Amino acid sequence: MKILITDDVHPDLITGFENWGWTVDFWPNINYEECKSVIYKYDGLVINSKINCNKEFIDLAKNMRFIARLGSGMEIVDIPYAETKGIKVISSPEGNCDAVAEHVMGMILCLLNNILRADNEVRQKTWNREGNRGTELRHKTVGIIGYGHTGQALVKKLRGFECKILVHDKYKEGFDNPQNNVYAVSLRDIQDTSDIISFHLPLTAETKGYADKLFWEKCKKSPIAINTSRGQILRIEDAIHALEKGLISGLGMDVFENEKPSTYTDHEKKLYERLFSESNTIFTPHIAGWTRESKISLSRIILQKLNEWRLETE
Repeated sequence: MKILITDDVHPDLITGFENWGWTVDFWPNINYEECKSVIYKYDGLVINSKINCNKEFIDLAKNMRFIARLGSGMEIVDIPYAETKGIKVISSPEGNCDAVAEHVMGMILCLLNNILRADNEVRQKTWNREGNRGTELRHKTVGIIGYGHTGQALVKKLRGFECKILVHDKYKEGFDNPQNNVYAVSLRDIQDTSDIISFHLPLTAETKGYADKLFWEKCKKSPIAINTSRGQILRIEDAIHALEKGLISGLGMDVFENEKPSTYTDHEKKLYERLFSESNTIFTPHIAGWTRESKISLSRIILQKLNEWRLETE
């Protein structure tokens, strides 16, 4: 087996492959065109987010037996087409779900307590205690949309804050747990009663543009909104509208519709300038799942899953 790794990984993954007798090409700086030109040489591929394994790419991968995704976003792999070619596709959402959930908690607490604004004012020698009076997370109603690995990890962390947790996932059932303040509800219930709404959805045709203008207009309590899932789920123009109209009281984003500022169109530049000028916001560069611990965990989970596949197929 000859394996191409296109992104930075923990050395445990490379060592594990080599212990199985596999040959590994570790090329973390490879770009998409370079990858397309050499992919025919490889039996296995480990990717993060920059390699789009669409039909064209898969057709070039003549010898491919598996594609392994470091993380959870599978919109970059044409899974049905890969499976028609006999290619095993795996992901590792368990590896960074706790990291993302902790990041969400950090964003929520920063927004509720005006931490970024207060920090900036103190650095400018402005001492404004009353203007930065915070709001406690305790006893707030938090709506979680999407109950996969990250949604579940966030629930565990919110329990310690004695929150009422509303969860909406149209494809899951059986997780209602009132004893622990976790309630399976409709989307409308979340819009009616949530003080905070956090999105944990995969990017699909169904979820693209999910949090649009109409979504925010249906929210009754001007919630804080957090998106650490996929940028295209929350439309920038609609988020700006919601902030300017007071439909949401704060916004935390780790993911964006366009995550390459150097490629912004003139229209996008104006949009992001408006968005970044809002004071009740916090933004990070897609780092929620990007911790030292998750780097280890993601690699080890990929190794474990591929070992199971290896033993089944050999």
